[in-house]
Amino acid sequence: MTFRVGVVGAGYVSSYHLRALKSLRCVDVVGIADPDAARAEQLAQRFNVTGVYPSLEALADAQPEVVHILTPPALHRELAVRAMEMGCHVLVEKPMAERVEECDTMITAAKAHGRVLSVNHSARMDPVVLRALDLVGSGALGEILTAHFFRNSDYPPYAGGPLPPPYRRGGYPFEDLGAHGLYLLEAFLGALKHVEVRYRSTGRNPHVFFDEWHASVACERGAGALYLSWNARPMQNELVIHGTRAMMSVDCYLQTLSLQRALPAPKPVQRMAGTALAALGSLYQVPRSAVKFATGRLTPNPGIHVSVRRFYEALAKGEPPPIPADEGRRIVFWIEQAGRQADADKARALASSSAAQQPRTLITGASGLLGGALLRRLRERGTTVRVLLRRPAPELATDPQVEVVYGDLGDPEAVDRAVRGVDLVYHVGSAMRGGKAAFDAGTIWGTKNVVSACVRHGVKRLVYVSSVILLDHAGRSPGTPIDETHALEPKAELRGFYTQAKLEAERMVKDAIARQGLQAVILRPGQIFGRGSEKVAPAGTIALGGRWIVVGNGELPLPMVYVEDVVDALLLAAERNDVCGLTFHLVDTTETLTQNDYLNACRRLNGSKLRVSYLPGPVLMAAAILAGLVSRVMGIALPLSPYRLRSSRPLGPFDCRAARERLGWTPRIGARQGLERIVAGERAC
Repeated sequence: MTFRVGVVGAGYVSSYHLRALKSLRCVDVVGIADPDAARAEQLAQRFNVTGVYPSLEALADAQPEVVHILTPPALHRELAVRAMEMGCHVLVEKPMAERVEECDTMITAAKAHGRVLSVNHSARMDPVVLRALDLVGSGALGEILTAHFFRNSDYPPYAGGPLPPPYRRGGYPFEDLGAHGLYLLEAFLGALKHVEVRYRSTGRNPHVFFDEWHASVACERGAGALYLSWNARPMQNELVIHGTRAMMSVDCYLQTLSLQRALPAPKPVQRMAGTALAALGSLYQVPRSAVKFATGRLTPNPGIHVSVRRFYEALAKGEPPPIPADEGRRIVFWIEQAGRQADADKARALASSSAAQQPRTLITGASGLLGGALLRRLRERGTTVRVLLRRPAPELATDPQVEVVYGDLGDPEAVDRAVRGVDLVYHVGSAMRGGKAAFDAGTIWGTKNVVSACVRHGVKRLVYVSSVILLDHAGRSPGTPIDETHALEPKAELRGFYTQAKLEAERMVKDAIARQGLQAVILRPGQIFGRGSEKVAPAGTIALGGRWIVVGNGELPLPMVYVEDVVDALLLAAERNDVCGLTFHLVDTTETLTQNDYLNACRRLNGSKLRVSYLPGPVLMAAAILAGLVSRVMGIALPLSPYRLRSSRPLGPFDCRAARERLGWTPRIGARQGLERIVAGERAC
């Protein structure tokens, strides 16, 4: 007997289902349906599936007998019911649906059409979990008293654009991973009777709003607990079961199991012997699992493979499916309650505002060095300010002069919400670290969103903070003064993500000025320093392996500017009437600091944590050439290359006459006095 199978949804989990389906002789995969044609086609080519369809209705042409619903949970009910109306059996990914009433509709449809409806609770089918359940059933642990489930996670980086639907909801993390924990606890302790969920936001993960989850679980045969974290490291996926005779630890990532039995010996001896035996078991099991994965005897996400296989075995025999729909409904009942409360709590947190009046000024990047200094100055002036923040800021939550809007710069909706109703925008925020996705979201998409919202809402002025980093460093003529007409970086891809992103962002602002009439001023500061910046290496210094490597003897002048002096320029750019459309360089040319001046101050601030080495330029260039050869041969990007090394030399001398004459800006405090201030402030603490 061969089942004609269709797959709806071409996302992350689909490849695991298709790998399992392709291993079954009783299955013929007749099509993949997804609105994203390119994604569906790529998946179809990978698994040699001939049919690609834009929807479930179109997939009906392939006459499937079974449909796998592998879409976001919000679509499960509608798609599952339609599939069963088409006469198909359905295997739906966890969770079964978002709401209990949706589960009831699906169960009713299955009964009405005489179709099999099952849920993929794959973790319950992990080979190591099945082995653990067999040991429990055999009485190896005695009477089971409690079980604990721990899992941490890390979602793919957000690269900007409309925020993915899961990130919009406060309850999504529990819906996603809490389902695994609940059905696993139920498997060992019996049906769930009561679940009490607690969650909080640490602010470490800007997209997973509630990133720490705890639940106390009461079941028929005992009590348990689960802990989900998006912060704890290293990565774990573990079950610990306690019984009257033994304790069992199940590692679902490594597919290993250890059993520590009670021994007829004094307690210290029991503990030492049990730990030693568990360690010996791991020494055997971990390499064994690695070999199984390497040889294909154990597939990635093995629980999905087993779950799919058992589903079709039951279907062929006319037996009930391994995971009945009623089990899926029970899990949804508990995650729905926690999810609804978390959704409401997130909505309240994002809507909270402490400002006593409607602010007319917005700052992005207010949690950073420059944005924070600007916010303090405006508050000192008595200005009511709106800030866009990615993370909760308790110190601002009750400030009557500050209205907090939470959201990511890469999210168009969040930026639009922040810009709406203001006259002046200081766009200070951008990505400072991370991979390409972080710079795409925080700098490129962030600036695109800010510019679009400013144009859409008729903002009177945008003050955009760019950087001298986007100027051509390697191709400059030594000794030639650098003003605003200096060439931009021609090979940004060789300089790194930060340079590429800042270059693209400034181009967006200039394009909006020229084509859309955006009233904007562009400021290009040199290296901004202030309290807290002492962990950032200066120009001409390479941060590598926890050490700062200075190219040369450290006597090169730096293009530095003190943070409070940059704030002065920001305020002037917002107030002057004749500066829109212009670009200004901001570098202190009156009190030049050398690399050693700055490094000596950083040593005093960082103490022994700061390790500095000096290497001659020719030696580093030889190393850079070698690194470039290795990079080309191995096809990997290395942080050192000849072009990057040439570009690392501090840029200068700067000609800041435009800022002085048109903007009315000169450094009020100056680089040297600013450096003295932050050193004195550290000593005073």
